[in-house]
Amino acid sequence: MLDFDQANQVRNEEELPLSALNKHLQENSLAKIISVKQFSGGYSNLTYLLEAKNTSYVLRKPPKGAKDIKGGHDMAREFGILDALDKAGFKQIPKPLLLCEDEAVIGSIFYVMERVKGSILRAADARTFLKEDNSALFKTLSQAICLNQVALHSIDINTTGLVNIGKPEAYVTRQVKGWHKRYLASQTDDLPDMISVAAWLDTNIPEPAEATLIHNDYKYDNLILNPEKPEEILAILDWEMCTVGDPLMDLGTTLAYWVEFGDADFGKAFNLSWLPGNLTRQEYANLYAEKSGRDISNILFYYVFGLFKNAVIIQQIYARYKKGLTKDPRFAGLIEGVKALSRKGVDSIESAKMI
Repeated sequence: MLDFDQANQVRNEEELPLSALNKHLQENSLAKIISVKQFSGGYSNLTYLLEAKNTSYVLRKPPKGAKDIKGGHDMAREFGILDALDKAGFKQIPKPLLLCEDEAVIGSIFYVMERVKGSILRAADARTFLKEDNSALFKTLSQAICLNQVALHSIDINTTGLVNIGKPEAYVTRQVKGWHKRYLASQTDDLPDMISVAAWLDTNIPEPAEATLIHNDYKYDNLILNPEKPEEILAILDWEMCTVGDPLMDLGTTLAYWVEFGDADFGKAFNLSWLPGNLTRQEYANLYAEKSGRDISNILFYYVFGLFKNAVIIQQIYARYKKGLTKDPRFAGLIEGVKALSRKGVDSIESAKMI
């Protein structure tokens, strides 16, 4: 059996003004909050547990300095996506409850959603799982995660109206060019591998595919699992980058996070996919292809794009740290991650396989 995900003490300089928050929540028919804790996982948006007398909520807000990142940390958009999914009858989400766009309340836009109680498996849990043989568990989990991604991509975006949350036309081209621009805007160091990968992506864009709903950050620690039945995914979290577009872009991002046992230690700090029993990247891709019926012969492009996008996200966080906008000590060495992912991209291109 897995443990429930636990919230901890709020980090310094990330506290919420409880009095102002309670006033706004009660004006909008939500319960008075007695205590606030913080979910410490994740490197992007800040996530808090709000505990009331007879219920609890989860609050999401952007980190300090998020306004410098164009197109990122958009709480209103993420809330709107959750609301659209809820209205479409999609059950694997926390129900959205309240969006506040008045920054005067707590200092930033935020939204509140229901709390889904369950297990979230984070990379920091690796040592616990290594104490005994959990290979059967992770075989089951990794297969379930893949099959759930196939199911996510099979949702009819037209009849549900979800097609309206994005612009599927020329999606891949826009993503390649957009993430390159984001990198240049947040660049702090001279990294030739990043420029090399960006150029390769720009000259190898595949033909457009039929659009589906795509999450764009689908990985272990964005899934809430049933502690009694781990293969049951209760909810998918972090819909900030969700849109409609080529489903293999979503698969490529997942594979870029899908670190294997023989990979460098840096990647293992972000996922549990390297633990014994997990599918390999190629096995995951093959299972996806078998169950979805999609052609993955060009998976290298999507994988390299996933590496590049993840490297840019890390670069953006590191840039905020360098500017002094966050003092979180976890961010100090993130430039090494940008170097590692971009080198992995170059090596994959040169070897013509996912490395």
